[in-house]
Amino acid sequence: MDHEEVTEFLGQVPLLQCPPGSSIRRIAEAVQVKNYEPGDYVAREGEPVNGLYIIVDGQAEVSAPANAEEANRPDYVLNKYDYFGYGTNSSVHQVNVVALSKLTCFILPNQYGHLLQPKTIWNAEETPEHSLLEQILHLEPLEVDIFRGFTLPEAPTFRQVFGGQFIGQALAAASKTVDCLKMVHSLHAIFLVAGDNNIPIIYQVHRARDGSSFATRKVEAKQKGLVVFTLIASFQKEEVGFEHQAAIMPDVPPPEQLLNLEEIRERRLTDPRFPSQYRNLAAKKKFIPWPIEMRFCEGSASQHKPSLNYWFRARGKLSDDQALHRCVVAYASDLLFSGVSLNPHREKGLKTYCLSLDHSIWFHKPVKADEWMLYVIESPSAHGGRGFVTGRMFNRQGELIMSLTQEALIRREKPRGPNPRPKL
Repeated sequence: MDHEEVTEFLGQVPLLQCPPGSSIRRIAEAVQVKNYEPGDYVAREGEPVNGLYIIVDGQAEVSAPANAEEANRPDYVLNKYDYFGYGTNSSVHQVNVVALSKLTCFILPNQYGHLLQPKTIWNAEETPEHSLLEQILHLEPLEVDIFRGFTLPEAPTFRQVFGGQFIGQALAAASKTVDCLKMVHSLHAIFLVAGDNNIPIIYQVHRARDGSSFATRKVEAKQKGLVVFTLIASFQKEEVGFEHQAAIMPDVPPPEQLLNLEEIRERRLTDPRFPSQYRNLAAKKKFIPWPIEMRFCEGSASQHKPSLNYWFRARGKLSDDQALHRCVVAYASDLLFSGVSLNPHREKGLKTYCLSLDHSIWFHKPVKADEWMLYVIESPSAHGGRGFVTGRMFNRQGELIMSLTQEALIRREKPRGPNPRPKL
């Protein structure tokens, strides 16, 4: 196997779902290859544990020590992707491992064991502070292909789980089950039930397909045993191919010349043109900055147009993992997206209700989510209580990085009675 093939193989080993891509690449460089003939001892009881063994090809049998009682003999067979020698509390092998056929193993020496214990799923190093978004998108691995996510108390909250959180966390779960050479190139999500901010979210990944160039994953997000969100994502290994770009980035002011949300809020609190009652209420209202910094290209005069342009980037420095950066922009893509379909219908005193129904993203080029990107949103249609929006994301060089679509339920908000009805 060459280095790329080793990296792809390691991506299928259940133990290696947790480490970030950078650690997997280092493990691929560090592993040693060892071959055994049928009947050879791979490990002997009482001998020192010299590293993590991963079965690459063939079968091996684990047998109990000779003095073990017959009823307690844990004899079983190890197959491809199985491993041993990691997680033991002993410095010596407690069992014998014998090759049943021609056997090939990868051995990761003990001095590289720290690579198996990353600080987060995105970063192997101890860093002073992670971006809030990186913390939001950190998942707790529970079992093979099962992860747990949370709504953090310091993150902005809505009446229900933010749709971008579902998208970003589900994509993170899917990404951790694919080898680090394959990156998501498209995803399609459906929102089924409003999520509860106060309880964890369980993400179950289903491996639909693993090919040499592409892999497909389906993710179900569950709360209280119910599926509340689904996502299908396709991943592709990087390759050289035809290229063109017809889309042109709009001519808008650079982000350095525009105000962010905090600066806009501060101006409104001190602007005498706003009623003092409004300013007092706004000042008392708890304000939690979004983990995404946003700078709007147009003023309030254009708020009735079915379009919106704004620059955005993640706050703080993100770990250098392309999978993380794609999860971050997936999270950010739901901010203000469907609301653009309501712009032509806004009027004083009108209260509306908006709920995302489905969301699709196509990734065209590599992403740097902690650098400025321009989000160009348009709403070509609204009908039947549904608003439709399309989006394009450009980097500062004018390259089209992503294309997006979303449909959302948009309704006039009805007065709540004593017995609230379901949301859909």
